[in-house]
Amino acid sequence: MAILNNLPISDVIWIDPERMSGLPCFTGTRVPVQALVDHLEGGSTLHEFLDGFPTVKREQAVAFLELANDQLVRCVSS
Repeated sequence: MAILNNLPISDVIWIDPERMSGLPCFTGTRVPVQALVDHLEGGSTLHEFLDGFPTVKREQAVAFLELANDQLVRCVSS
């Protein structure tokens, strides 16, 4: 199990076909991780996103962004 920002990935993202049609969500919430991406693309700050989605922990959001960054760097480095 991967560790992100000192959190196991299972503490960051969960996928359950019974919740939100199986969309990847922040663990323990019904907030899709895509919501964070959409907010950042729209010019919102991480702080603004977290204010709007108080069930998402800052550590989860930061860990997700680190994972996304790592995956992008691997993709373009291959």
